[in-house]
This record gives sequence, C-alpha cells and structure tokens, in this order.
Amino acid sequence: MQIRQPIRTIQDFLLSTYFADGIRITIGVLLPSLILAQFGMLKIGLTLSLGALCVSIVDSPGPMFHRRNAMLITTVLITVFSILTGLTNKNHFFIGFVLMASSFVFSMFYIYGLRAASIGTATLLIIVLSIDDIRPWQDVLLYSLFIFIGGIWYTVLSYMVYRIRPYRMVQQSLSESVSEVADFLREKAKFYHRNNNYEKTYADLLQLQVLVHEKQDAVRELLFKTREIIRDSTPEGRFLLLVFIDMVDLFEQVMSTYYNYNQLHEQFDSSGILADYEMAIKRVSYALDDIAFALKSGRKPVISKRLLIEIERLRKRINELEENNIDNKYNTLGIIALKNIEVNIENILSRVKTIHSYFRVRESKEIRHEKIDSEKFITRQKIDFELFTENLTYSSSTFRHSLRVSVVMMVGFIIAQLLTLSHSYWILLTILVISKPGYTLTKQRNYQRLIGTVIGALVGAAVINYITDRNTLFAILLVCMIGCYSFQRKNYVISVLFMTPYILILFDFLGIGTMALAQERIYDTFIGSGIALIGSYLLFPTWEHEKLKSAMVDMLNANKAYYEQVIKLYFEKDYDRTNYKVARKEVYVNTANLASLFQRMFSEPKSKQMFIKEVHQFTALSHLLSSYVASLSLYNRESASNLDNYDGLLPMAKNTIYLLDTSVNNFLTGKAAIENVPLIRLPTNASVVKTGEEMVPEQFDLIQKVAYDIYKLSFVIKI
Repeated sequence: MQIRQPIRTIQDFLLSTYFADGIRITIGVLLPSLILAQFGMLKIGLTLSLGALCVSIVDSPGPMFHRRNAMLITTVLITVFSILTGLTNKNHFFIGFVLMASSFVFSMFYIYGLRAASIGTATLLIIVLSIDDIRPWQDVLLYSLFIFIGGIWYTVLSYMVYRIRPYRMVQQSLSESVSEVADFLREKAKFYHRNNNYEKTYADLLQLQVLVHEKQDAVRELLFKTREIIRDSTPEGRFLLLVFIDMVDLFEQVMSTYYNYNQLHEQFDSSGILADYEMAIKRVSYALDDIAFALKSGRKPVISKRLLIEIERLRKRINELEENNIDNKYNTLGIIALKNIEVNIENILSRVKTIHSYFRVRESKEIRHEKIDSEKFITRQKIDFELFTENLTYSSSTFRHSLRVSVVMMVGFIIAQLLTLSHSYWILLTILVISKPGYTLTKQRNYQRLIGTVIGALVGAAVINYITDRNTLFAILLVCMIGCYSFQRKNYVISVLFMTPYILILFDFLGIGTMALAQERIYDTFIGSGIALIGSYLLFPTWEHEKLKSAMVDMLNANKAYYEQVIKLYFEKDYDRTNYKVARKEVYVNTANLASLFQRMFSEPKSKQMFIKEVHQFTALSHLLSSYVASLSLYNRESASNLDNYDGLLPMAKNTIYLLDTSVNNFLTGKAAIENVPLIRLPTNASVVKTGEEMVPEQFDLIQKVAYDIYKLSFVIKI
C-alpha cells in the first residue's frame, strides 16, 4: 500500500475534477490565441482569450444548467462593461465612479451564493483590465465584440465537454467525497494509537468533517439537480445515486463510534489489542480509497483479503480477551465497548461490500431504483431584487463587505494613478482577488497570494533569462497554465505560483518580458495586499464572533431535530425515513459551519476572540451529541426490537428535548442564572429493555447528560 501510494496520488490528481478543469480552461483560453496567431491576428486572439478567461471563472462544478446560465449571464455582463469602461476610461473621474459603483454592486452578489459572486468577480476583472486600455470608440465596440465571442466560445466548449461525458463530473466529485470519508476514518483510527494527542486529533477531525460535508454537498447538488439522474433513466445515474446514499449512511456509522478513549487506553494498552483496532480501521479506509479510485478510473474495486483477515483476527482477539478475563483484569463495560466498536467496524465493512456489489451491475439495467424526494435535500437560492434591497443595511455583513471593496478599490486606483506604473491594474487585481467578506479569509488569501507571487516571479524570471528556445518556453507556458487553473480551487498558493511564471512568459512572447516586469509584479502585489488587509481590519470589519450566536442556535436546533427523528424509531411505528435523512444532513451542514467559524476565529486579533474556550467546549459537546444520536440510530437498525419495550425511556427523551430548547432560549435571551433542571434517571424496571440491548438506555442517558452540559454552558456564553 505504501509503495504504490505516490503513484496512486498522481493518478488520483490526473483523474480528478481539478485537473479536468485545468485542461478545459487552458484549451478554452489558449486555443483562440494560438489559432489566430498563425494568421497574424494575435491581438484579436488575445482578446478572445480574455473573454474566455473571464467566463471560465464561473465555470465551477455544479449542475450544467446552472453553469450554462451563469456563463451566458457573465458573457453579457463582461461585454456591456467592457463597452462602458472603454467609453469612460479617458476621464479619471468617470472611470473612478464606474469602478467604485461596480465594486459595490457586484460584491453584493455574495447574497445570491458563490456562483453569483463569481459572476461579479468576472465582471470586475474585465473592468480592471480595461481601465488603462484607451481606444477610439469604434475600437471599443470591436474589442467588446471579440470579448463576447470569446465568452460564447468558452461556454460552447464547456457545454460540449459535458455532453460528451455527462456523468464525468459527478463521478469525480463522488470520488473526492469518498476520499474525504477515508481520510476522516484514518484520522479517527489515531484515537487507538498509544500516547495519542487527543485534542489535536479531535481538532483535525472537525476540519475533516467540514471537508466531508463540502464534498457531500457538492455531490448532492450535482445528483439532485441533474435531470438525467433524477429521472433515473440510465444505469450509471442509478449507480452513482446508490453509491452516494450508502456513503452518507456509512459516514453516519463512522461518526457514531465515539468513546472515552483515555479509559480504553488505561485498560487495554497492556494487551496490545487497540493497535489491532487502529490497523483494522485503516484497512477499511484503504478499501474506501480503492472505491474512490474506481469511481473515476472506471475500474472495479476488489476487497483486500488482508482486510478480511484483519477483521477476523480482531474478532478472535476480543473473544480471547473476554474468555481469559477470569481475574476481572479488564472492566466488563470496557470489553462491551470494544465489542461494540468491532461490530460497528464490521457494519462499515458490510456497507463497503454493498458498494462493491454495485460495481458488478454498474452497467446493467437490473440495478435497483432508489426512490428519493430530491427536493427536500437541495437548497434553492432565491434570486430577486427584493433580497438585494433587504441587505442594503449596515447589519448585513455582505453590505459592509461591498462598501469595503468599493473603498479599497478606489484607494488602489488612486495609488496606481499616482505611481504611474506600466501595469497598475495588477494592484487592483490583487485587491479584487484578496478581498473576502471576512477578515480571516482576506488575511489567509493575502499570505497565499504573496508567497505564490514572490516564488513564482523568481521562477519566471529565471526561466526567461536562462531559456531562449521558444518551443521550450511554450511548453513551460502550457504546463504553467494547466497548473494555475488546476490548483485554483485546490491550493491557491500553488495556483499563484504557476500563474506568475505563466504571465511573465506570456509577456515575453509579446516582447515585454524582463526582470523589471517581475519586480513590478511583486511590488504591485505587495501594495494591493497591504491595501486589502488594512481595509479588512479598519473599514466596516466583519468579525466571526458576530455570527456565533446564530451558528450555535442553528447547531442546537439541528441536533434537536435529528434527535427527535431518531427517537421516533423507538416510540413511533409510522416513521418517515426521508425526514430522518434531511435532519441528519442539516446536522452535518451546521456542524461544518460552526467548526469553520470557530477555526477562523483563531486567525483574528486576540481582542476579537470572544469566549474562545467556551465556544471550543460547545463545539466539542455538539459533535459528541450528534455522534451519540447517530449511535442511537444504529442500535435500532441493528436489532429487531419491539418498540413498546422502550416507553419507559420516553420521559428521559422529552427532558433532553426540553434541555436543548431551553439552551436555545438562553442563547437568544442572554440568561445568566442557572435554573434547577433535574436529570431523569435510568428506569430500574427490567421490563423496559430486552436482554442484550443494555446499550440503548445507556445511550439515552449519555445524550441527556451531554444536553445538560450544553444547557449549563448556555448561561456562560454571552454574545
């Protein structure tokens, strides 16, 4: 496994949606210039390429009709604003006003989602690149026509690539989603490693959970908003849907395994059995890696015999441990916990085998249909002017961001004019790509831009100075373009590192590539970065603690809804599985949102990190609560229980819901005095639970205790 890992990593990347994006954008941007240069019309080709480049910004993964509509809207907007900029850029006052007003309006597009925000960025890009390009009005119209043709060319190219392989993007996105679950499982295996740093592992798990949610949400958008798949008309569509559904259920099983690992290590480190658990879990994660690779390579995964041997060995070791525990060296509850973990690993493996079975009938019409109410799992973004006007208030973070961008863009424009630099638009470009709605994101993008630009400029200057062969330079240009566009969503530092040599080599082909150009790009980047960072701190700033209250309330409501759906498994005979899955999805969404927000707080100034210790505790408890609820769900599915047997646990379940409701109310009203809310004790009546299901009442009790800890915390955090 370790020997083939580097090769597999390279193959994974070459088959990924990132590399596919890089190839598609490179072809779309380079081909017009390359073809027209053969006929002595390089300038026209470059203009077409610019139009294609702007439109490519909005061509991010998603349903094709969303991408198509976004590309067409972008094509119209960049054409209109290239005309407007070209006709007003002779007067600094007029173009300054156009720049400032446009920066505000297009930054407000964030309220309509990330794709709409990309449309705004693409339009601002064409404005910035056209500011210093002064032409007669006839040439402006011709230039704008070529921009329009370039945009249409790229839109057609992207649509044709999709029509040739309509399921390719779903396959790649689903593959990345499975890979993230495998990474999450490997991280969880570290809890069984002796002398592990539990706090670091837990923090890393939260970050990986954010990534898992992002990838699953991207797949959900593609699957449930792609008409061919929803219609269930092809075996491939049904296959992808089945794999995704099982992977979400598998992730819930992975989430459910949460124990007191300190106690497990204290009891069982001497036996060495926990190392077997770690290896078994890793083997399962490798099986998921194979599924991920098979999804985008078209191969069929094979269950490793070594994995089956590891699981069988683990089962035997637990039985031996229990049989040899005559002197009660090991706590009975500890052995029960180990058994439960082993059973859960076997259940995860069973799901892996089920997913493997789908590959055998992948192209068969006999592959089963999965009925699902897709509308309940997708979020429709409202696009209307009313939403725009509702956000024209200082309380809106998007409004403040838009004000900030308009001011810093104007400051950048004035400084660029005063310095009379030959490529002053680089300052504005830096400000445009660095300025994000929050201080932390702006700061992060700032560092990434600076590091990538400095290293890239040095590499680019060296290439231009020491390589004179034009064919070699073109090959390097091609590699840099593909690298830049492949990594722009995956790793921004690497993307910028490729981008800078690509720009310098391109300018060298145009006869203006010098060492001074590399120096100017570095200077302009530092100026633009400084303006953007200072602006994010001083001008109408948005701090993460402002969003904490709503994020925590949303997290509690999501966990409560999830718990209410799970306890219906125990107390109600009529049960809607779809509502349960929707509630589970909302827990993942809100967990990811809260974890991301908490991590961003660490990058803010110390004075803005309010209740950091308590918020960390709340995040940990919320994660623990959802893990326990997931376990409770699995206990029901793994046993054919008589639901009437659990009626004695209903008061405890109702008290848990009351505690969560009261916690929400405390956050909203800011109560400071802890009220006396008693915990409902486990029923002593033996008839409440059937023999062999002792874990169920214990799980109800654990969930109630975590809810009570959150309840006490709700009096401490005052935001």
